[in-house]
Amino acid sequence: MKPFGLALLAFTGCTNALVADEIPEIVVTAQLRDTALENVPSSVTVLAERVITQREAQHLEEIVATSPNVNLSAGSSRARFIQIRGIGERGQFAEPLNSSVGVLVDGIDFSGAATAATLFDIQQVEILRGPQGTLYGANALAGLINIVTNPPTHTFESNVKLTAGNYGMVGLGGVISNPLTERSRFRIAIEKYSDDGFIHNDHLDRNDTNDHDELTLRAKFDTDLSESTQLNLIAGLIKIDNGYDAFSLDNDRITRSDQPGNDRHTALFGGVELRWTGSRQFDLVGRVGGANSDIDYGYDEDWTHVGFDPWEYSSTDRYLRKRTTSTGELRFVSDPSYRIFQETTEWSLGAYLLDQDVDLRREYTYLPAPYQSSFSVRRIAVFGETRSDLGRDFRLTLGLRSEHHESSYGDSKYVQFNPSNNMVGGRLAVDYQWDESTRVYASLSRGYKAGGFNTDGTLDADLRRYEPEGLMNIEIGLTRFWPDDASFIRASIFRMDRYDVQIASSLTRVRGDGSAEFIDYIGNAAEGSNVGLELEVSTQLVDQVRVFASLGTLRTKYLDFVNAVGENYSGREQAHAPRYQYSAGIEFTTTQGLFIAGTLEGRDEFFFSDSHAEKSDPYHLAHLKIGYETDHWSLSLWGRNLTDKDYFVRGYYFGNDPRDYYTARPFTQLGEPRRYGLTFRYHWRS
Repeated sequence: MKPFGLALLAFTGCTNALVADEIPEIVVTAQLRDTALENVPSSVTVLAERVITQREAQHLEEIVATSPNVNLSAGSSRARFIQIRGIGERGQFAEPLNSSVGVLVDGIDFSGAATAATLFDIQQVEILRGPQGTLYGANALAGLINIVTNPPTHTFESNVKLTAGNYGMVGLGGVISNPLTERSRFRIAIEKYSDDGFIHNDHLDRNDTNDHDELTLRAKFDTDLSESTQLNLIAGLIKIDNGYDAFSLDNDRITRSDQPGNDRHTALFGGVELRWTGSRQFDLVGRVGGANSDIDYGYDEDWTHVGFDPWEYSSTDRYLRKRTTSTGELRFVSDPSYRIFQETTEWSLGAYLLDQDVDLRREYTYLPAPYQSSFSVRRIAVFGETRSDLGRDFRLTLGLRSEHHESSYGDSKYVQFNPSNNMVGGRLAVDYQWDESTRVYASLSRGYKAGGFNTDGTLDADLRRYEPEGLMNIEIGLTRFWPDDASFIRASIFRMDRYDVQIASSLTRVRGDGSAEFIDYIGNAAEGSNVGLELEVSTQLVDQVRVFASLGTLRTKYLDFVNAVGENYSGREQAHAPRYQYSAGIEFTTTQGLFIAGTLEGRDEFFFSDSHAEKSDPYHLAHLKIGYETDHWSLSLWGRNLTDKDYFVRGYYFGNDPRDYYTARPFTQLGEPRRYGLTFRYHWRS
């Protein structure tokens, strides 16, 4: 008996055993045509549902570390921002945002708003590293995260999940999936999760000022309109009502705020997909989707209470956004039996449209009236890709995307911008089928990111605008699978050359009362380079023991970069780009249903920001899960960060402590402490 697990690192989540011929093929859906994982000529990780189960992850932030060279930035109750290969945003305050890492949930765009990336009833998470210039364009300069939820089933299926643990953790979720007719079927998933958070507010004598309160509701309906036409519908609600009280003057988990903040995100979303296979020459895929989000992010800026210190100030800052995103795509994909150029070449051709409107209201103690702004974006793109058999087991992939990006901005301070950019990205890849199990590839790809503008605070006029960023990625990789026991190795080396690099920096300006105005802004550096290696392996040692590991190495630097205060950062490493990152584990199962899985993960130190020299310390975390599973139910005891290691998910350098007269020094936000819980699952399928 061999455990399920062809997906990269999926074995970290495996707890039951399946015979080898039951191992399903892993398909990457975030391509212009669905492609088996072993045939993708780029660096991709697919985290199967069992990975999420093994880690008992509620949110995307809790599993991304299993993928090499993927980091995150919190600065909120959940990590909204992801960095891939050292590239990605780390926060957002008043300024408009163009994302470097795209985040999609069933094709619906949540880039820059990944607070909504909850992980209940997820089929797989696909992490595509490197620029996705052909696939997704301006919001995927560094890569793309594609979250795919479970589809409706052709037979009855139901699932129940109940979990409880420390810090007041309680979760209850359920799924029902069933056919309605011979041609149609539905799936409904709902989960409610809450915990008290990991902070004690000493002033208010409360343990829940940094709590999590999260609701996921999703409904899917598929119907076969005819033998050649399928219609898929999705609708849902994500309601995040979390607290935000994470910063302490003493850099611990004891806060003193008298007006704790919040981090709320309510998203109503829906989408329609139509697939038509009625032509002998091509298939047609049409998609439209949208999400309406209310995002409410605020905090106690002084981190203390009135009466704490004679030198104190008292301030709150709150950002209320209404964000509406609509997308549409029409794609023609050649039928596998119909190829052009003497039957050697598959092809894809399509068009894409994105409309996004973001209205902001900022309520800030130091503003005489609320600050308001309106920001809109339109992206129109055409794209295409060919895959050609060159003979002798060689294959050539050519992709191209042309995109027009325009935006408009206006605010209550009479600031207006209307920039537009025309950008081109693409990919050239050659891969070679060495033998039945081994494929090697080399690729050259170009990514891009639109320019923009800064609007925050008292920023100088010459720092308001910044230009588009471009990136060239050279990559060489190898993939080898052993289907009989689902072992694999995937390795790649890459070099990314960045130009007109968009850098998130900050300024601190002291007000008359001694308090500090902290201003985030984006500017351009001349150039940058990111070089690294990515390795993922999994193998069956014996019938009941599997080991798995991933490793990412990264070397980054800026060239010709002088920041806003005149400091020369040329040659310095880029922020949130640790030199190494790893995840390794072992899994043991028995035919009697007992299982145990342990994982160790870690990463090197990294700069918190490009505007100061403070760093996160290196850290290593241990996770463990043990339990018992039958065909219909399982009971497991699990723990994350078993050694209760303190590690950081965000860092700043400025003055905010009246006890030292607001002298600039580092402040950090801590990641989750030791977590443990008991989870019961019941599954029934007819």
